[in-house]
Amino acid sequence: MAVATSKIYAADPVTRPVSPDSEDAAGRASEHAAAHAAAEAGADMLQSISRMIYSGSYALAYGVVYATVFVAQSLPQENAAMHGFRDGGSAAMEELGES
Repeated sequence: MAVATSKIYAADPVTRPVSPDSEDAAGRASEHAAAHAAAEAGADMLQSISRMIYSGSYALAYGVVYATVFVAQSLPQENAAMHGFRDGGSAAMEELGES
């Protein structure tokens, strides 16, 4: 029975000790990668929050305007209150146009 033996040399790249410069460079690279990942996660979170705020604001505005128009359209149009609303709305729009 033959047993294979091998010698490990100090010059072999696997067994050579790592220089302090290499360790520092590897540490800086991993810190940079971690900082990049954190920045990317922060940007994704900010974008998600922005989408939620937009969607909520859109839904709120749509609901308020739709409900107001629905109620206004369902009321009788030819009475003093509706004439007052129309005239007040027209005056407000004219005032905004002058500004």
